[in-house]
Amino acid sequence: MLDNTPNYVNGIRVAMHNLGCKVNSYEMDVMAIKLKEAGCIIVPFTDEADVYIINTCTVTNIADRKSRQMLHRAKKENPEATVVAVGCYVETGMDGVKKDECIDLAVGNNKKSEIVEILNNFFEAKGRKADLDKTLGGNSVIDINNTHEYESMLLSEMPGHTRAYIKIQDGCNQFCSYCVIPYARGRVRSRDMKDILAEIKGLIQKGCKEVVLTGIHISSYGVDKDGPSLIDLVENIGDLAGIERIRLGSLEPRIITPENARRLAAVEKLCPHFHLSLQSGCDDVLKRMNRHYTAEEFAQGVKLLREAFDRPAITTDVIVGFPGETEDEFEQCRKFVEDIDFYEMHVFKYSPRKGTVAAGMKEQLTDREKTARSDVLIHMTRRQSEEYRNLFIGEKVGILWEDAEEIKGKNYMIGHTDRYVRVAVAEDDLRYKEAVSGEITYDVPKRFINSETLLL
Repeated sequence: MLDNTPNYVNGIRVAMHNLGCKVNSYEMDVMAIKLKEAGCIIVPFTDEADVYIINTCTVTNIADRKSRQMLHRAKKENPEATVVAVGCYVETGMDGVKKDECIDLAVGNNKKSEIVEILNNFFEAKGRKADLDKTLGGNSVIDINNTHEYESMLLSEMPGHTRAYIKIQDGCNQFCSYCVIPYARGRVRSRDMKDILAEIKGLIQKGCKEVVLTGIHISSYGVDKDGPSLIDLVENIGDLAGIERIRLGSLEPRIITPENARRLAAVEKLCPHFHLSLQSGCDDVLKRMNRHYTAEEFAQGVKLLREAFDRPAITTDVIVGFPGETEDEFEQCRKFVEDIDFYEMHVFKYSPRKGTVAAGMKEQLTDREKTARSDVLIHMTRRQSEEYRNLFIGEKVGILWEDAEEIKGKNYMIGHTDRYVRVAVAEDDLRYKEAVSGEITYDVPKRFINSETLLL
């Protein structure tokens, strides 16, 4: 915003709510910082505000519905407030957005960094009683599918205690048959490495010890610019003083080659925790999903990681009940994931997404069939997850402490190991004060507060 531009947002109360992925969270954090710098007062979403900003998600029909519900809830909280729909739902559902009387302003992807300017323009035009449409004449929503520009954003404050998510790219070129995200986020656009490194250096000064590299399809980082690659970026971050851990977001299985596994293992700060997106362990289902690998290629990637790292935590996503999935195909998938033996599986029941190829496929399964198959894999992953965590009982493990949390009426300090095992130390434990001060090593006993947290 130019110095001589009227600042209509100074002093207004802004409530913000985020839906969806870690990329959305990062972008919401940046928007909040920009609004505070412009003089806005950020208040909880449950408080009455002058402006409500909902960073929307559109990955499923349910996500669309949740986005609409939050937008309507905001208008109900304060009918006089300005309700702003931001992000993916705007990109894929603009016709509905324009018809929705609860929405006063729409801001698309690649425009979030301009939130202050967009709000100022909106309030200035409203003051002139202009005939506003939901897109401000098109200057707050662009054609996301016809841009090659990476939206410049900078996280200048730590959103958490020790860990920060760093957005390194946007967009996706994969076009899986069940997914609408390429239409909501556009094609692959990579962030300049010098900008990423500068952001991390700034966050180090604010206490950042761990960075998580995130994006819509981070394995594609650099492909639109002919390099540097994701591996190059990881190596450069590893050279920064002050960063203790580097963690990777979801990876395309094909990026794990012998050379890449070797290079990643040479980065001492890289956490041995890898999320490889599987979706199905059956080749026929993978073809219908338009996934660009086979189950055997996926298994080979896991094998390379386990050869390069000591007991790496391998996690994944699996969709059950994809259109046409037979009992035999599900059994192939079940046996495959059992043999791989993941640390954790995120199991999803297939949900048709309007506008995708898969939504029009024949042989849609019933909810009962999807639930039965989901239950099988959820039971399996709970067992496998506990077995993995038990591998480290009696060993010394490094823990990066993040924040205090109340669980079942008792206060704990919560942290994670480098393999993303969640651990806690109780407030009445003599080691609690020591835990608050930083990273310490402990013996890990076989005790759990709940299904996902080890008690030290």
